[in-house]
Amino acid sequence: MLREIPLTDILFIDIETIPAYPSFSEAPIQEQEFWKKKADTLNRNQPYDVEEFYQRAGIYAEFGRVVCVSTGRLRPLTAKNNLRLEIRSFIGADENRLLRELTKSLDKFNSRTQRLCAHNGKEFDFPYLSRRFLINRLELPKCLNNAGKKPWEIMHLDTLDIWKFGDYKHYTSLDRLASLFGIESPKSEMDGSMVAKAWYQENLPDSIRKYCEADVLTLVKVFLHIRDQSISREITVEYCR
Repeated sequence: MLREIPLTDILFIDIETIPAYPSFSEAPIQEQEFWKKKADTLNRNQPYDVEEFYQRAGIYAEFGRVVCVSTGRLRPLTAKNNLRLEIRSFIGADENRLLRELTKSLDKFNSRTQRLCAHNGKEFDFPYLSRRFLINRLELPKCLNNAGKKPWEIMHLDTLDIWKFGDYKHYTSLDRLASLFGIESPKSEMDGSMVAKAWYQENLPDSIRKYCEADVLTLVKVFLHIRDQSISREITVEYCR
């Protein structure tokens, strides 16, 4: 099935998210109340530090926001089995503008024949982006709008979903899969838990962008390994700035 999908018909994608506010104490009172209710549910009413727990707010679209999206498109090279990967990033403090710029890129995407691919995309990246589009009063790009579609009509690929092989309680991170396949991990300098600090406290947007782009490159390599197994491919990376 996977080998029947042309590699050039896949748009690989990864997002980086942060809490909507730098800290719990800096959030508006109403936002604090909503987060307390959410946190109570997540902690099953067990004791917890609400300020510390707010660091997790970024993984929930209702309490976080997108600061970076990186996409990757594979293009064939002339050499046998070699590929060119075009990586493009959208980053900024203005989420509305970021999503509008992303839409321009996604609108070039043929949602009927081409597919989005992310790791844990079905549970995180795709629904998170969709919710943030609606919160920002923006129209959903066609490739994210699944309303009324049957499951087999949704053109999304998920390397985690593929790796589960039907074991839906199972979770394996992208960097763990990369390690298993002998692929260099993108988590050497940063991981998702460090993005909020890098954004709010350290003012390191370039580091976040590079980390997001590294995740896309790793995603592509993991997908190719699952798809082709023994086929060796050289990937030339081109960053579109």
